[in-house]
Amino acid sequence: MTFPPAAPLEQLAAALDAGTTTSRALVETALERIAADGGNGAHAFCEVDTEGARRQADAQDALRRAGVKLSPLAGLPVSIKDLFDVAGQTTRAGSRVLADAPPASADAPAVARLRRAGAVLIGRTNMSEFAFSGLGLNPWHGTPRSPWRTDTGTPRVAGGSSSGAAASVAQGMAAAGLGSDTGGSLRIPAAFCGLTGFKPTARRIPTAGMLALSTTLDTTGAIAPSVACCALLDRVLAAQADTDAAGKAAMPHWPRATLDGARLAVLSHYVTDGMDATVGAAWDAALARLSRAGAQLVPLRLPVLDTLPAINRYGFSPIEAYAAHRARLPGQADRYDPRVLARIRHGEAASAADYLDLLAARAAAIAQARAALAGFDAFLMPTVPIVPPAIDALQADAAHFAATNALVLRNPSIVNFLDGCAVSLPCTPAGEAPVGISVAGLALADARVLGIAQAMEAALRQ
Repeated sequence: MTFPPAAPLEQLAAALDAGTTTSRALVETALERIAADGGNGAHAFCEVDTEGARRQADAQDALRRAGVKLSPLAGLPVSIKDLFDVAGQTTRAGSRVLADAPPASADAPAVARLRRAGAVLIGRTNMSEFAFSGLGLNPWHGTPRSPWRTDTGTPRVAGGSSSGAAASVAQGMAAAGLGSDTGGSLRIPAAFCGLTGFKPTARRIPTAGMLALSTTLDTTGAIAPSVACCALLDRVLAAQADTDAAGKAAMPHWPRATLDGARLAVLSHYVTDGMDATVGAAWDAALARLSRAGAQLVPLRLPVLDTLPAINRYGFSPIEAYAAHRARLPGQADRYDPRVLARIRHGEAASAADYLDLLAARAAAIAQARAALAGFDAFLMPTVPIVPPAIDALQADAAHFAATNALVLRNPSIVNFLDGCAVSLPCTPAGEAPVGISVAGLALADARVLGIAQAMEAALRQ
């Protein structure tokens, strides 16, 4: 079996169960796509573990022949973002600054859980250097491309910072991608590549063994073809991989299989400012479908959102990234991507008082949001207000890059700041400009958000 790009994990697992394919065959197909001339593989991956992946696949095939299936992920090729430790490999975080770092001595917990579930770790994916951009540009490994309009000669970004993770799934170089999300780094690439990305509540999945951008906001999660795929990966990553009687991963459920009775807050103003016409049309059409499917959509303006730019005058990521990198900067500043270096240095001027004020402001914002969202099952917003921008224009104009980067990070970063969880799922048909719609909740609403997202997914496909 040659698995199609972005094939649902359940479909691939069923083919393995039926014996119509093998893990080795899936891995060989993925490797061929990574290595294809003119393809996206050279930019999507920083490192491909060709022989290691083959050995892992052969081991899973041998276990399956012996009647052992570790989980529904067993035998499926999964890509790993370049900021996670994998035993024996160097964690470079998309940078040349860490090129000489020693190999990791152990897997990060998230990687170890995937490995224990039988996933085949096929390689390390490219990313914005040190995960510090929502666009995915990388001057050292090249910039992964969105699959949209690949025939027009105008390459567009896959989104960041988990750019290679999304590209690897969108083009069938992996069945799913492990990534991180500090301000949208799973959901932006998912939106730009027509995929689904889930940012869980940060505390649910360990971030140990993951090179930090912001210790306050960093979250571990995955990009995959569907909500059910993301739910399966989430349960493995959170060490909650319970299964039903048929051996399939149990799906967390919104109490109903449909949107009937769902009371959803539709955010306005702040999250729709600067929205382009294509996203605006897709957003309106998606809301109309959800309403017809039975959802109760309630427009809501959250005043706390208007205060976020002032609250984040410095922001957690610049402050905490500067603290992590400050010892390297005197001697290695010229080895950083200048766009990333500028964002890191923005945190240099922040005082301890500024940081304490930021912590207090975040706590107050969370309390205000919780009060305003009481009685709602989830809240909705466009994942990103624009379609994927062209790579060349971003590379040529630093001011355009900075403005676009801020715009694509604006909406998804709300969820991180409010300590929430969110799913971005596509709301346009394949072949059209990719647009993501986000369904979100506050801390530990993960199961409800996933369940509502699955019902939304079904409604949007009708």
